[in-house]
Amino acid sequence: MEIMFASQNRGKFKEAREKLEKIGIKLLIYDRGYPEIQADNLVDVAIYGTRYLSRRIDKPFFLEDAGLFIRSLNGFPGVYSAYVFKKIGCKGILKLMETEEDRYAEFRSVIVYKEKGRKAKVFIGTCQGTISHEERGTKGFGFDPIFIPAGSDKTFGEMDAQEKNKYSHRGKSIDMLVKYLRKKF
Repeated sequence: MEIMFASQNRGKFKEAREKLEKIGIKLLIYDRGYPEIQADNLVDVAIYGTRYLSRRIDKPFFLEDAGLFIRSLNGFPGVYSAYVFKKIGCKGILKLMETEEDRYAEFRSVIVYKEKGRKAKVFIGTCQGTISHEERGTKGFGFDPIFIPAGSDKTFGEMDAQEKNKYSHRGKSIDMLVKYLRKKF
């Protein structure tokens, strides 16, 4: 079976492909993008994108939206994580947190899976952790070099994709999708 993953992020695609190949699903990439509304909730952003894509993609597909939510910054950057990363990067977040003692943060991932003529399915994964005091590692993408998942002393930037998938928010939401697809097919 073939499923499309709507993403322009090759790192996300690689993480998802590793898990879906294990259950015999060939993952294809749809990298033409889709509009993202400005909203306070990842689910709202993902559902809007799914509605747009359902008029353009004939195969079963999914998209994933994620964000880094930092408690001491009132949930910032949250749904704006990709934009904030492009503008100020890891260094900018570390600068904002220079005087913060509370380093708690969580990555959240929302996957919306859609088949023609069927209601969309939503899967939400969360990874709790802390923000490091410096960038560590060159693997992964985005804020990976400053996020340490609970239960580890490494940042995501220090982990290969397989190790990161054991902890990651996206790994958890993809696992939920895999479980759903196993039952379905």
